[in-house]
Amino acid sequence: MPVLLSAKDLHLSYGPQQLLQGVSLVIESGERVGLIGRNGCGKSSLLRILAGGSAPDSGEVVLSRDLRIGYLPQEFELDDSLGVAANIAAGAEALTSLIHAYEHEENPGRQAALLEQIENQGGWNLEARVKSLATELHAPPLDAPVATLSGGEKRRVALCRALASHPDLLILDEPTNHLDTTAIHWLENALTTFSGGILFVTHDRRLLDTCATRMIEIDHGRAYSHPGNYTAFLESKAAREQIAGQTERRRQRFLRTELEWVRAGVKARTTKSRHRLEQFYEVADQSSPPETRDIDPLIPPAPPLGGRAVELKDAGIRFGSGENERWLFRHLNLRLQPGTCTGVVGPNGTGKTTLLRLCLGEIAPTEGERIAAPRIVANHIDQNRIHLTDSNSVLQELSEGKETVDFGGTPLGARAYLRRYLFAGDRANDRVETLSGGERARLMLAKLFLAGGNFLVLDEPTNDLDLASLQALEDALLSFSGTILCVSHDRFFLDRVCDQIIAFEPDGIFIQEGNYSAYREIRSRQEKQNQALQKAAQPTNTRTTDRKRREKSGPRRLSFSEKRELETIEPRILEAEEKAATIESLLNDPEFHRTRYHEAPTLTTELESLKSEISTLYDRWQELENITENKG
Repeated sequence: MPVLLSAKDLHLSYGPQQLLQGVSLVIESGERVGLIGRNGCGKSSLLRILAGGSAPDSGEVVLSRDLRIGYLPQEFELDDSLGVAANIAAGAEALTSLIHAYEHEENPGRQAALLEQIENQGGWNLEARVKSLATELHAPPLDAPVATLSGGEKRRVALCRALASHPDLLILDEPTNHLDTTAIHWLENALTTFSGGILFVTHDRRLLDTCATRMIEIDHGRAYSHPGNYTAFLESKAAREQIAGQTERRRQRFLRTELEWVRAGVKARTTKSRHRLEQFYEVADQSSPPETRDIDPLIPPAPPLGGRAVELKDAGIRFGSGENERWLFRHLNLRLQPGTCTGVVGPNGTGKTTLLRLCLGEIAPTEGERIAAPRIVANHIDQNRIHLTDSNSVLQELSEGKETVDFGGTPLGARAYLRRYLFAGDRANDRVETLSGGERARLMLAKLFLAGGNFLVLDEPTNDLDLASLQALEDALLSFSGTILCVSHDRFFLDRVCDQIIAFEPDGIFIQEGNYSAYREIRSRQEKQNQALQKAAQPTNTRTTDRKRREKSGPRRLSFSEKRELETIEPRILEAEEKAATIESLLNDPEFHRTRYHEAPTLTTELESLKSEISTLYDRWQELENITENKG
């Protein structure tokens, strides 16, 4: 495949901190490369260098000739003086310049060359492409002024702008931020079918598993390439770390063996002695593998709740009055039980945060009732982290500056507790306003978990956390004995920790036992069944043809083999659905992912095959039933 971009020996420092130390990489056409690493390791800085937005301290970046790059930075800028449509079209500025040149070119030869370039880039479809992108990503109306949009709406416009140019190379920094699950599914399909090259940073592990063909990890300034998706990367990294650990153990064993000889003060008079001494110092000068620490959350034991935490009975929320009256939802019956985690999903603006506030008791239902356990102690982490005071230090924010904190009735050193969230040593004295997004998220979690309680309400808790911190958070929540209610667009997170899904859908609220994948599969199956029923109820060209054929040669009847097929098709459907359910249950089991994760790709492929088989069987079953119904 042709090389789109290559970078060689990139170095970058900010003050004393070395972010990139000799990073080299190559991106080929057709590759979808996921770039991962801990918060603050330099991922966004590297993307900015590769996109031409900044320069490294040293090293070089080489682009293929006439390369078109679509770039979505984490901190993007839009033109507030323009509307949504104009901002999206600005992503195809090179293409619009070609169209402008073509319209004003008088030389026939030059005009023909410009026309060929425009057609190759799909220039005449630009307006339709802008409308399609805005629709699929749920962007604001095309005639809306950008200056009045929220941060999330602006990010959708910026993502549309990056995709508008029909680029050869997409460089995306956290493209799923502020996207709901429907838009993420669309983006996932768009990236998977994209014909050019892609380099993207994301904390969405499902997106990495589905889309990535190669992973690059930035670790202590170095770049490590791993073929395959995120699951393959985990296996490859485990092997790499095992080898590094074995090498370090051999190094330490050699140093212990040679140290006594060196301490004995043997004079290096012979060539052999000098060589041995030089070898000792050479090995001693080698650095140990850098230590990587992960957050280690502690959650105080949850006080007992009884049989339920919160229950909603026939509850509804209404806004406005008269002609402006609008119901967010009605007749909602929900029970949140101890020891369970309930995930809330749905498009932005449909009422997910309002449901959280209702369950917390911050607002009363317009109709119906909310019943809470008498001993309920709620804790809430806000999506926007508004509960942090920028002027405080980290220690003041956690404990009002005290050196001890109350951890479930037991005194605990505040600084020792903060070390579990990677605020070691003097970092406890850093002001909150200087913290990165990931550090603010970790501090918010530290405050939330320290407060304890038995009802955790989390609004987008995975925002700004790196992959290692996400896994640690999931492990902590899985061990929590209280009740958890969370809004999240992270499908991997929802799969791993949730026992129940509340989905805000166009036709109402749907509540499903199980994790997110189970919800998606059941809804997909129901939609296929509904489509089959609607198809059977509507007259089609095939039925018209069948009717004409019956008028000429009598009604169409099932053959002997088709009768046998109809008799066996329902048991075959049930058998395939049982197999699919068994695999889904296995893939949704956290223990499976801890002990048998290497089987996941094979089982996922088998599950997709079963889903396709079930769909085919349903279609065939409907076809045979239609023949039976029409035989008379």
